[in-house]
Amino acid sequence: MEKHRVLPDVTVMSDHAEIPGIGFLPVNTFVIHAEQPVVVDTGLSTPDKDFVAELAEVIDPADVRWVWITHPDRDHTGGLWQLLEAAPQAKLVTTFLGVGIMSCEWAVPLDRVHLLNPGQRLDVGDRTLTGYRPPLFDNPATVGLQDDKTGALLSSDCFGGPMGSPQQAMCADVREVSAEDRRAAQLLWAAIDSPWVLGVDRPTYAATVDSFRRLDPSAILSTHLPPAIGLNGPMFDALDEAPSAPSWVGPDQEALEALLASFEPVG
Repeated sequence: MEKHRVLPDVTVMSDHAEIPGIGFLPVNTFVIHAEQPVVVDTGLSTPDKDFVAELAEVIDPADVRWVWITHPDRDHTGGLWQLLEAAPQAKLVTTFLGVGIMSCEWAVPLDRVHLLNPGQRLDVGDRTLTGYRPPLFDNPATVGLQDDKTGALLSSDCFGGPMGSPQQAMCADVREVSAEDRRAAQLLWAAIDSPWVLGVDRPTYAATVDSFRRLDPSAILSTHLPPAIGLNGPMFDALDEAPSAPSWVGPDQEALEALLASFEPVG
């Protein structure tokens, strides 16, 4: 993982997942260095990952007081249970539905859960975090947040886009990618991750985007895009365009068989 202190109180821990035929998807987690430190999401669930060890390079895991899971997909919960063990005073911030989804796989310790719905606030000592459901999402339990001290908007999957290389996926500033490549990546990701947006009622969707735009974030920190600071205009323009993005259909069995046939035999 790469670690970037993108704001005085916010560290981005950047990883990526390669998606064949699509690109390198950033997978970010975040540390808000509040009076009561907050970790937002806990990374990929693959066996080679050790999220707590990576986190220890940024903050002592035992100091963490809140673990905010923006939604319980496996690219957001990889280090969750190890972190809760390493941070015995930490509470798990999620929704009722989030608990239900996680309970299908794990025994969620309800005495350590803090339920928070969109529009509700969490006091973490020196600042308040307000929960928001972003305009684009792939899980009904999604709740992103805005930090009222820094103005940073942590938007979960919304605004995401696959990058052309691991280095781009884990960079500290999305402006290292050309504006056109970023826009194309975001529209592709919208069609892949939130395909329902292609058939949404346009005025209703536009009103949702406008309400999000009015938050006027100082930084847009997506789980699946490098940090975006000073780019609110083009970032929200990409959201506006999402209902008009080309639809996306993944490879079929014929394509899979062609791919397997291209592999060289082992041994």
